[in-house]
Amino acid sequence: MDPAGVSAFLDDVAARGLELHGLMVLRRGAVAAEGWWEPYGPDRVHLLYSLSKTFTSAALGHAVAEGLVDLDATVLSCFPELDDEVTDPRSRAIRVRDVAAMASGHETETVDRAWALSPEDLVRGFLLLPPEHDPGSHFAYNQPCTYALAAILQRASGTTLTEYLRPRVLEPLGITVGGWQQRPEGQDLGYSGLHLTTESAARLGLALLGDGVVQGRRVLPEGWVAEMSRVHVATAPVPDPEGAGEVAGAGEGWRGDWAQGYGFQVWRSRHGFRGDGAFGQFCLVLPELDAVVATNAATEDLQGILEAVWTHLLPALGDGDAGSEDPAGPTPAAAALAERLRGLALPVAATAAELQEGTWVGGAADAVGLGRLELRRAGDRWVVEVSLGGEALVVEAGVGRWAVTEPVGGRAAIAAAVGAPDADTVEVEVALVETPHRLTVRGRRSTGELTSTWRTRPLGGQPSLVSYQRPLTAG
Repeated sequence: MDPAGVSAFLDDVAARGLELHGLMVLRRGAVAAEGWWEPYGPDRVHLLYSLSKTFTSAALGHAVAEGLVDLDATVLSCFPELDDEVTDPRSRAIRVRDVAAMASGHETETVDRAWALSPEDLVRGFLLLPPEHDPGSHFAYNQPCTYALAAILQRASGTTLTEYLRPRVLEPLGITVGGWQQRPEGQDLGYSGLHLTTESAARLGLALLGDGVVQGRRVLPEGWVAEMSRVHVATAPVPDPEGAGEVAGAGEGWRGDWAQGYGFQVWRSRHGFRGDGAFGQFCLVLPELDAVVATNAATEDLQGILEAVWTHLLPALGDGDAGSEDPAGPTPAAAALAERLRGLALPVAATAAELQEGTWVGGAADAVGLGRLELRRAGDRWVVEVSLGGEALVVEAGVGRWAVTEPVGGRAAIAAAVGAPDADTVEVEVALVETPHRLTVRGRRSTGELTSTWRTRPLGGQPSLVSYQRPLTAG
């Protein structure tokens, strides 16, 4: 792999203002390049948002192969207790393969309406919303489709998605830490909420690249990758659905890499296919180059990440042995790239003015899930206290550097950095480092007030403060 192409990719990402947290490029089964932006790191799990869906599809492949699930069965047949309530003919006709392909027949996203209609049972709310089109005929990116699929898998297997996947996919791939958000308790979300490392997503990509086989071991049923990655429903041209949220980065309508068609919980791309999550959680599978690219990020410009990959990483991968290992050692370009990758970091608050002792207090009406905020300094120690989701969190902030408060009592790790961009301003960056999300908090010395904004606003309400840095292995 040509190291100049990776350097050009990093330059392009910076020029576009894209915030990446992790990058792995795999070629011919080996790591060609990898790096993480401090305070994120290789051992830290990261919320995958809709990249979670691709793991749900892996579970579906096993369930079909084991005879637990029939793709041509109706969703309603898997929930007979709803038979009397669901009377619309189209709702009754939705098949398992339709929800797997986001082709339930609904015109647009239904998640908010379905939860409002049935707060305790999203499948019920989903089936009580009649589709505007015949099932299988119309694409709409629709979270309840995947939730229904996950609920079917859990009912058929008698366990959670995580536990079902553990011996079949997670353990064979060496995925040992992470977790899935649940709603209600005991029901893995399926459509989002999975927390895994960048490497874990890349390992799934290797399984998808190898027709389900990694290092001679079959991880996915034979033929499933071809089935899940082929186009089952067209994604263009249709307008950008109101409330789509996670694909807002596609622009107006399904354009570019969102216009190539949809498989079973994966998107086709202009190159290969991909698992795809909000704010830039990607697992790009590139069969023509025998390569996988995995990213974690925090940007709404998802197409921007893909454009940088297509423009710089694809040609670098296509250069064959350029930059490969040499008996005399790495080339100067490769050594320079390795040094750059080791030094990646998110920018911290500026320190142009002197930091003085004091206390700043404010609210956070413009920030999802936030209440009272307090920033205080005593001696050389800075502390940020945040009321988030009704809980008070106290974290330390490094001066001109990231300081990480590790998980305590099952709570997620938080990183913070403080600076003074001018004489009247104290600025703190607060990163929820198991997610794509961070806050910019500003205090004014002249008023003593504190305000905050999310750099990327968490989807689905307030962010989870639970740590998903959990063992996934047996025992």
